[in-house]
Amino acid sequence: MDADDITQEVLIRIWKNIDNFNINKAKSWIMKTTHNLCLDYLRQRQSTTKRFIEIDETFENSFKEEDLLSDPEISFRREIIKSKIKEAIEQLPELLKSVFVLYELEGMKYKEISDVMNIPINSVKVYLLRARKKLQLVLKELVNEEAI
Repeated sequence: MDADDITQEVLIRIWKNIDNFNINKAKSWIMKTTHNLCLDYLRQRQSTTKRFIEIDETFENSFKEEDLLSDPEISFRREIIKSKIKEAIEQLPELLKSVFVLYELEGMKYKEISDVMNIPINSVKVYLLRARKKLQLVLKELVNEEAI
């Protein structure tokens, strides 16, 4: 329902700004507006309840391989690893998580992320590097746990 509300608000803002709307920059304007509205919503919600963010289906689909799913042990291990990775991504600071998800899971380019989040391209690169390093540390710990 929340996603529907935010989507509706984005469409309302498009309608209100249709005269000023530049079709060449439509994707980044819509992504930026959606991103900002989501952050506003999460800030409002955070004050009343504990925040819980689900990473979307793109993350889920990246783990599907039909051949391996027939083996229950591999499926079980894959689910554990998937939940640990998802948990590690959710533990990232908001800015790092946003850049990581937009680049790695949504496939956006540095310039698009820069436009959407209103930050310099070099900052996008730095935040992405920091997110990867933090995730790398968590994954190394996961591998060490599995080896024991």
